[in-house]
Amino acid sequence: MDKTEAKLTLEQELSRYRELSYAELRALIGHIEAFERGAPSGTNYQIEIEVVFDDIRAKRDLRVLGAIDDGGWRSFAPLSDSFIMAPDGSFVGE
Repeated sequence: MDKTEAKLTLEQELSRYRELSYAELRALIGHIEAFERGAPSGTNYQIEIEVVFDDIRAKRDLRVLGAIDDGGWRSFAPLSDSFIMAPDGSFVGE
């Protein structure tokens, strides 16, 4: 797996979720979106996106998790990235 290409592909997919509002992201809790995306190299990547509460007890900030692999051995240890959104729409830690 080309880690640079995979990371860029995952960043592109996560950027779509960064454009959503807090309410839209919160509505996605409990659902895992899994899909494939082709990359310029011809590699098909499997991507999973999940929205969870960053702190389950507080149920406030939302963490959007993304994972990507090429279907090979990397599926056992996919590349991942995430961001956290506060209820006011700001990004925590950025």
